[in-house]
Amino acid sequence: MSELRVRACTEDGGALLGYSNMAAYRLEQGEDAFRKLFRLYKSRNPPADLSGVIDFSQGHPKVQSKKLGLGLLNDQDASRAGLQPLRQWKVYSLDGYPGFLFISNPFLPGWQHHWVGQCLKFYPRKPNVCNLDLHMTLEQTSDLWGSSQEQLRSKSAEKRNKKSVLEKLRWVTLGYHYNWDTKTYNSDLLSPFPLDLAELSRCVSAACGFHNFKPEAGILNYYHLDSSLGIHVDESELDHQSPLLSFSFGQSCIFLLGGLNREHMPTPMMMHSGDIMVMSGQSRLLYHAVPRILPFPGGDMLPPCLSVPPATETSDPPLIEPCSTLDWEVCAQYLRRSRINMTVRQVLQEGCSFPQVENLSQLTEADSYHHYDGEEMGREGHDGKDVLTKRMKMTEDC
Repeated sequence: MSELRVRACTEDGGALLGYSNMAAYRLEQGEDAFRKLFRLYKSRNPPADLSGVIDFSQGHPKVQSKKLGLGLLNDQDASRAGLQPLRQWKVYSLDGYPGFLFISNPFLPGWQHHWVGQCLKFYPRKPNVCNLDLHMTLEQTSDLWGSSQEQLRSKSAEKRNKKSVLEKLRWVTLGYHYNWDTKTYNSDLLSPFPLDLAELSRCVSAACGFHNFKPEAGILNYYHLDSSLGIHVDESELDHQSPLLSFSFGQSCIFLLGGLNREHMPTPMMMHSGDIMVMSGQSRLLYHAVPRILPFPGGDMLPPCLSVPPATETSDPPLIEPCSTLDWEVCAQYLRRSRINMTVRQVLQEGCSFPQVENLSQLTEADSYHHYDGEEMGREGHDGKDVLTKRMKMTEDC
């Protein structure tokens, strides 16, 4: 099959992204250009050429280094949240995307362990909401970590094992809980936002110049190698002036950042473990997606930044409980074929409240933007339709 040049016609004039041998996809600017590129990078047979995907750590003509004001975040606050001193951060902007910042793994050595532990052990606990609540009992979902850790610890890479409950986790919502059916937030769907994640978010937002950012809602996505995140815009928040923060842990992914409509060809970029993205200003309401999770070369391995053990002693009391060696064994086993992403948002503008709406306390999964290739989730122990298959079908044409 002959190679085709893939040209990304972005708002700032267009730039050559790379090549693909996928002759079925002739990518020119036009209707639904985003979806065409999404399908290209999602393809496994044949796999897409990744030479045109921006890797911020390796430089690119569209990538510019950016200096943050050193007085915006003091070293003590950064250290308590597991972050390096601000002067050591590697921050980048992207031509054509005002308000978009990419921070290349600013975490202190070993501190990703602690945040992964929070995402797997603590954040899925009640009163937070997760996808498993739709077809499992409260007793079954009350302690996903406790019911899965031994199964994960003993999992063998050489044979196909039955999935643990924790591996069936797809999303968790924090603070104001996003309603997947109505695509809204509501004052009736609220639980306390985790104080540790709020402080981490405030540190990052302050470092980027957003001192009044209030972390009010979080959506945690749990990906496996067959997962993707469909094309969407995060516009349900009533406040669009504050940034959206995105934290990535585990395996890498391709992230597509587009324009204000799907006719604009998106820019593909890599997100690695520890990387943080900040979408603000004109980039706050851009279409984006994750078409592909990329395993670390070598198979069933963790990125090097996750192999560094955390420091045993710190000068200041840590913000969160350190992830123990035994707990990390479980986390590491999980991350060998998975990725976790935390997005944090401010929902309400300062001094504003929700408009009057009907009671939306009924949690449903009628619509979302998650895709799972060959996913068995929801079929075991569930007599109704596979809600995630339904979700995937509804978003296949996004």
